[in-house]
Amino acid sequence: MRIVTLNLNGIRSADRKGFFEWLPQQQADIVCLQETRIQQHQLTAVMQSPAGMHTIYHSAEKPGYSGVAIYSKEKPDRVQVGLGWDIFDCEGRFLQADFGRLSVVSLYMPSGSAREERQAFKYRCMDRFAAWLQAKRKSKRHVVVCGDWNIAHTEKDLKNWRGNRDKSGFLPAERAWMGQVFGEFGWHDVFRQLYPQAEGEGYTWWSNRGQAWKNNTGWRIDYQVCTPGMAKKAQQAAVYKDQRFSDHAPLTVDYRF
Repeated sequence: MRIVTLNLNGIRSADRKGFFEWLPQQQADIVCLQETRIQQHQLTAVMQSPAGMHTIYHSAEKPGYSGVAIYSKEKPDRVQVGLGWDIFDCEGRFLQADFGRLSVVSLYMPSGSAREERQAFKYRCMDRFAAWLQAKRKSKRHVVVCGDWNIAHTEKDLKNWRGNRDKSGFLPAERAWMGQVFGEFGWHDVFRQLYPQAEGEGYTWWSNRGQAWKNNTGWRIDYQVCTPGMAKKAQQAAVYKDQRFSDHAPLTVDYRF
């Protein structure tokens, strides 16, 4: 089973850059998207049924902002839109699809880089999502949380870690929280599990400023995070960089499921 996750930085922009021509070639079973930046009435035919896949969108109330989606070959047995927390859900940041014993989530955690208020909101979201992670970990389901977590966990996960120690996305409290997710909470970072020493080849986001892409001055902030049983099924992972659909790159993981 192949799962792909990608922050599109705008689905219409990604469409113009060839995303929907590329997608069928990947033979993905499930695709998780973040930052779609589109309302339901604006979806084109290809966005509503890409390569014949089933689609679910959760858009932000604010037009042109945030939003997540899940595409799947099989129709989900159940869909959960949002976490049941209005201040988070109105921004279109969480979508879950269940397929038998498997739950797949498309998650878009907020960035705190814009201003202090947004960093405070990010911490609130982290606390709220921690409770969800701990509860779901006890559910005995296979779970994969795909998406843009907006946090680089370790020094291996960004090129210029020394210069970003006081920046949102690499703050000590954020990194410690990710450590809890992969420690106390019992979840697994699949890419890091498969490639414990990988650095530059694992980056998934590059700033549009300067020569970040050219110099591979990137961050690994997009993850597929799994419950232990699902993590054991992961066989290989790859970040696709041959084409650019966004300031992020697609992360693909193959599971024996």
